[in-house]
Amino acid sequence: MPVLITHPTGNVFFRAAAQGFLDAGELQALYTALAVFPSTPLYKLASSLLAELKRRSLPVQFKKITHTLPWRELSRLIAARAGATTLTRHETGLFSVDAVYESLDKYVAKHLKTEIAGGLTALYAYEDGAYWSFKKAKAAGIQCVYDLPIGYWRAMHALLAEEKERNPEWAVTLGGLKDSPKKLNKKDEELRMADSIFVASSFTLKTLDYYPGSLQQVKLIPYGFPPVQTKLYRPITGKLKLLFVGGLSQRKGLSYLFKAVETLNDQVELTIVGNGDINNCPVLRDALSRHNWIKTLSHEKVLELMRRNDVLVFPSLFEGFGQVITEAMAQGTPVITTERTAGPDIITHGKNGWLVEAGSVEALKDCIEVLLQQPAVIEEAGTMAVKKAGERSWEMYGRELAAAINE
Repeated sequence: MPVLITHPTGNVFFRAAAQGFLDAGELQALYTALAVFPSTPLYKLASSLLAELKRRSLPVQFKKITHTLPWRELSRLIAARAGATTLTRHETGLFSVDAVYESLDKYVAKHLKTEIAGGLTALYAYEDGAYWSFKKAKAAGIQCVYDLPIGYWRAMHALLAEEKERNPEWAVTLGGLKDSPKKLNKKDEELRMADSIFVASSFTLKTLDYYPGSLQQVKLIPYGFPPVQTKLYRPITGKLKLLFVGGLSQRKGLSYLFKAVETLNDQVELTIVGNGDINNCPVLRDALSRHNWIKTLSHEKVLELMRRNDVLVFPSLFEGFGQVITEAMAQGTPVITTERTAGPDIITHGKNGWLVEAGSVEALKDCIEVLLQQPAVIEEAGTMAVKKAGERSWEMYGRELAAAINE
């Protein structure tokens, strides 16, 4: 089944999916905003000036079938680096993420006729980047395959609206509630047009219960783990080193993390890696001032920091998957997370990590206190986390996805 896969920013799950289709002999074309190949001028630029471009690198075997629309995404990266927030403003900015997604979606729609003439039978697209191409594909009888990386928006609005009332001082950080009705309607239309839908966690699957109509078949295929690393565990005789990595939003459950460690400050050391709307959220700014805060790090440095800390804490209130969970586990660092992530799919509580109730300070604090009382379980859980990571690679995810498309 010849497949066209499209994603504007080329995330790791998109690259794994594309590799799976390519290895299965099914990939006809790949469309993305930016693609960097070895021995090209853009790759050299990535090495010297704009390291962000390195994340868009693809193996050379994709080169002949890759189509790009780079100017708007390059402009977004440059504008973000220059602090030109008006140009990147949510939905309305000329170089916003929304503009990048829509422009590539329309570009794919424009070129579908040529791809169909080449034998195309299926279009694989992601949330917010499928509306225009799906419309063209449906009219031509092409199978529309949809990937929903994060939970369905109606479920998010229901859960986070409760959170907004519960912690109004954190409401400004809940960016997921700022989408316009037009954007939300497009999300629903994408789902309606999909002939099949793929999700990566049981939680994301559950959120689709909020969809007001009927959907075609939904398939759950969890993401893969990065390559495992060897970790040297330190004897925990001083403070327990806790790490959080992610966007600084209340969607990630940050207020609950800060409150949980508040009375444990003499026993734990908390490091936060991430950025967010800090200037407009005084409680966030105040909390960060009391802990180790790192605004940004390269991906390699994040993985290194994971290995240096004892436990990753990721108390998210709404997450499609949470790749920091799998990244930390692959480094041998066990994870505390909630039932609203991929945690229940990959973590056995008390064996290779810990699951706590979302939005509960008490549950999070109790879990940390158990680790303080029994520090030996951290190495045991980390060892089992690495074992779990070694059982499911990104290559396995790609193979399962390609097989599911054939079905």
